[in-house]
Amino acid sequence: MKISARNRFEGTISVVNAGPVNTEVVLDLAGGTKLVAIVTSESAKTLGLAKGKRAVGLLKAPSVTLLTDAANYRFSARNQFTGQVAELVKGAVNSEVAIRLPGGSIVSAVVTNEAVAELQLASGKPATALIKASQVILGVAA
Repeated sequence: MKISARNRFEGTISVVNAGPVNTEVVLDLAGGTKLVAIVTSESAKTLGLAKGKRAVGLLKAPSVTLLTDAANYRFSARNQFTGQVAELVKGAVNSEVAIRLPGGSIVSAVVTNEAVAELQLASGKPATALIKASQVILGVAA
């Protein structure tokens, strides 16, 4: 499958909390990382989402918020991944930043060059990626 989303997380579903409108799904990724997604209950049913089933979580890089020095704050975003900047590619206005998580997964974000400077992002520096669960798109093999 070819997709334009920079972030593709393959894993196994460990939790499915169905509700009347939305369903919370937790994907277990490599290295113990967990990705939380919120999808409509109709989508969960149509996809046959169930504990133990393999799935993929997709996320566009501009939907990722980066921050540094997050230790003294709490956030409403369900997915909070702390790692190290593995790669930073600057463009004319925006930069693509790759954060390597302890389990080896990579989270890619597209942020402004101004944000890169303000956050003092550089290769090897710690950073946290925030991802709202409602931004994650889930897919399963047909």
